[in-house]
Amino acid sequence: MRPRPGGRRGGAGPLPGLGLVAGGVVAAWGVHLLLPAVPVLTAALVLGVGAAHLPWSRGFARSRGRAGLTLAGRRLLRAGVVLLGLELSLGAVLGLGWATVTMVLAVVAATFGGTLWLGRRLGLPGDQPLLVATGYAVCGASAIAAVSEGRRSAERDVAASVALVTLCGTLAIAVLPLLHGPLGLTDAAFGRWVGASVHDVGQVVATAQTAGDAALADAVLVKLMRVVLLAPLAAMVAAVGVSAWRRREHGAGDDTHGTTGRRPPLVPLFVAGFLALAAVRSTGLLPPGLLETAAGLREVLLAAALFGLGTGVHLPSLARTGWRLAALGAAAWAVIAGGAYAGVLLTA
Repeated sequence: MRPRPGGRRGGAGPLPGLGLVAGGVVAAWGVHLLLPAVPVLTAALVLGVGAAHLPWSRGFARSRGRAGLTLAGRRLLRAGVVLLGLELSLGAVLGLGWATVTMVLAVVAATFGGTLWLGRRLGLPGDQPLLVATGYAVCGASAIAAVSEGRRSAERDVAASVALVTLCGTLAIAVLPLLHGPLGLTDAAFGRWVGASVHDVGQVVATAQTAGDAALADAVLVKLMRVVLLAPLAAMVAAVGVSAWRRREHGAGDDTHGTTGRRPPLVPLFVAGFLALAAVRSTGLLPPGLLETAAGLREVLLAAALFGLGTGVHLPSLARTGWRLAALGAAAWAVIAGGAYAGVLLTA
C-alpha cells in the first residue's frame, strides 16, 4: 500500500511519535530524580539524541514516529515559549535600575553580534550562526524557536543549535558556582552574573540557588530582563526575513531556506502570545498557584520539545562541523560570561 499524502504510513499520523515523546519526558524526569544535578531539559535532549541513534529506536524515529517528533519539536516548543511569558513581570524588571538594564543590553548585544560574526567566519552552515547567537544572548532554546520561526530555518540547524546551547548551559550549572568565591563576588553580584550569562531560565535557577535566596532573586530578575528582548529580536530577524522574501519574489535571489512563497510573519503568533501573557502577569492579578502550575506545564512542554529536537540531531553530520560548532560555543560562552562579569563589577 502506498503511503498517504504527507508521508504518513498507514494513517498513523503523529500519535506514535508523540507516544515516544511522552516516554522520553517520563524518562527524563526519572533521570532528574535519580541525578538532581542533571536538569530535566538536558536529560530530555540527550535521550532524544539517543533515540535517534540506538538500533532499536532509530528506524521508528525516522519513519512512523517522525510526524509526532517533528510536531513536538515545533509546536510544543512554541507553546512553552508562550507560557514563558508568565515568568515575566515588567515592573520587577524595570525595578532593576537603569545601570543594570544598560549592562544587560550591552552584554546581549556583544554576545549576539560577536557570536554571529564568528559563526559566519567559521563557515557554519545555514542559520546555525544566527541561532546559536540568539540562544546564547537571550534565552536558550526558547529564543532559538522564536527566531527560527521568522527565518523558516531548517530543522537540522535548529536541532544542532539547541543541542549546543542546552549542553553548554548545563555545564554552567557545575562551573559557575565554583567561581563564586575565587572571583570575589557577593551573593547578590553572583546572582546578577548568573542571570546575565546563563541561557535558560531553569539553568539560571539551578545555578544561582547554590548561593542562597538573595542570589536567586537577583539572578531571576536579570534573566527576565534578557527574556524581555526575545520579542524585539524575533521581530528584527523576521523583518530581515520579510525583506529577503520580497527580494526573492522579485527574482533578486534564490530560496535558500525552503520557503513556499508565503510571506513570513513580522512577529510570530506565539511571540505575540508570550507578550500577552507577560502583560497579564504584570497586572499582579494571577494567583501563585496558577503560576506554579503554568511553570510545571512549561517544563513538560519544553522537555517534550527538546526530546523531539534531539531526535533530529544526526551525529555523523554534526561531527563534520563539530569542531567549528564547539569552537563557536566556547567562544560565545567566554564572551557572555566575561562581559557579564565586567558588567556586574561596573554596576556594583
